[in-house]
Amino acid sequence: MNLWTRRSSSFWLGLCGILFLAFFPSFMDSFRVGQMGRFMDYALLAISLNLIWGYTGILSLGHAVFFTLGGYAMGYYLKLQSGQLPDFMSWSGLTQIPWFIQPLANPWIALPAIVIIPTVFAFLVGWPTFRSGIKGVYFTILSQALALALMIFFVGQQPFTGGTNGITNFQGFFGASLNSDGMLYSFYYLSLIFMLGGVGLNAWLLRTRTGKILQAIRDGENRLKYLGYNPVSFKVFIFMLSAAMAGIAGALYTPQIGIVSPASMDILPSVEIAIWVAIGGRGTLAGPIIGALAVSWAQTLISENFPDVWLYFLGAGFIVTVLFFPKGLMGLKELIKRRT
Repeated sequence: MNLWTRRSSSFWLGLCGILFLAFFPSFMDSFRVGQMGRFMDYALLAISLNLIWGYTGILSLGHAVFFTLGGYAMGYYLKLQSGQLPDFMSWSGLTQIPWFIQPLANPWIALPAIVIIPTVFAFLVGWPTFRSGIKGVYFTILSQALALALMIFFVGQQPFTGGTNGITNFQGFFGASLNSDGMLYSFYYLSLIFMLGGVGLNAWLLRTRTGKILQAIRDGENRLKYLGYNPVSFKVFIFMLSAAMAGIAGALYTPQIGIVSPASMDILPSVEIAIWVAIGGRGTLAGPIIGALAVSWAQTLISENFPDVWLYFLGAGFIVTVLFFPKGLMGLKELIKRRT
């Protein structure tokens, strides 16, 4: 099969997948539509991790932090629409909304904050970390520690974050009730659009000079230094871009699930994101989407019937993928061709 045929085949398969997702609400009930909308947010989150892990070789096991920060920015906006003091604040003894949260009642501040807050946090973490030469497994461990520390911090800030309960009981979005079918389908298609936008951004970035340098960092950072490039600035850039995408995914997910809490910052959610990317195929455009959707649907179907053993299936799936399919599901086609 020549290159043109492979590209044509990939194009038609991708188009079929897009059409399936576009018409999914027309033949599924609202419950499954809501699930698929949330799973596409997972896919966008997996795409964001693939940017730094699959293409740049930087594994972050604290990536759910950015997802949660975007979710909190959206959660504050949704919660403040009533104009009253949120319940979790009044329970903690506050008499007015804190000055640093009040601006998020304005959608034209809250919506940019969804991107700005995770991006700024990624810069504050990434610049000193990458500048000091921390990389590989040391960065992975550091990202886990930061995620755990931030989760503990958010849990301890009960008056401002809702503590372990988080923020829930949201009001409307731009005046519309979140419980209406119209909002359900609106967020579904927003999730689809941003997921496809994430793929498009990845595809465009890989064709640029920056994209080539990012892959060179993955394949041989020292060689890149000898050529006169400074990998630090490129690492910080892709880390910030990845965080922004994760923040958008969290903001889309929050109104669909109805809650945002520090629990989603924990290490386990970040590990799950890495598993989605690994199973789908890291370093590929479609792999993170396939991995996130496949694992999420498998989790739903298995946990509905065998709720106590789902994590065993997830662990077994990851082990089998790493041992026998190192390129994930996207590498199956190549593996089959090689053995036939």
